[in-house]
Amino acid sequence: MVKRGERFVKEKEVLVDHLQRAGLRRTAQRDLILETFLRTEEHLTSEGLYHLVKRVDPNVGHTTVYRTLKLLTEAGLAREVRFGDNKTYYEHHFNHSHHDHMICTSCGRVIEFFSAEIEALQDQMADNFGFRPTHHSLRLWGICRECQKRSVDSNTPSGAQPRVRVTGLAG
Repeated sequence: MVKRGERFVKEKEVLVDHLQRAGLRRTAQRDLILETFLRTEEHLTSEGLYHLVKRVDPNVGHTTVYRTLKLLTEAGLAREVRFGDNKTYYEHHFNHSHHDHMICTSCGRVIEFFSAEIEALQDQMADNFGFRPTHHSLRLWGICRECQKRSVDSNTPSGAQPRVRVTGLAG
């Protein structure tokens, strides 16, 4: 079993290196925000993470959480994702495999998946057009299996943005 002080050692090193390069200090609040983020496997908004951190340290402000999430993103520890509900979510990025997302427009469930076939097709299309991709994000919107069983109907016109309510600790 990993002791509390031994968890996320590499991630903490990455953050400390980034902070030093940016001329910023390592603080107990930043460490708490990092650890809380890393312990959570959900897609989180800054508000959602703020509520989790606030349970441990009521003195942490929302601005501190927001700015720390930006630092985590710059350091490569977090990645911003958007699911069509006008919110920015953050997910783990460091030492996590690439994946894409399916978002249920009925219940807001987010399903992560990986497809070697889709990745190969993207590479082939990029080659066909002489395009060099630097990164990509694939998001599919639709109705999940559970909502289909409840025969929930989505009448979103094909050209319209779907209405999404992402579930979980989003905030």
